[in-house]
Amino acid sequence: MKVTVDLDRCQDHGQCAIAAPEVFRINDEGRLEFDGEPADELREAVEEAADVCPVQAILIED
Repeated sequence: MKVTVDLDRCQDHGQCAIAAPEVFRINDEGRLEFDGEPADELREAVEEAADVCPVQAILIED
């Protein structure tokens, strides 16, 4: 699984970090950081993170 985030769209709301903290996190500067190739067993959490993103900035590819 490959995860990408459109950082131009991302507004750093942090909903993804709540839904999938193993993959998404807000750094000390308040900006999003993420694992672009998380383990497949995290798919459900990553899909939830994509669903709750207010600006739909998260893309999941196989």
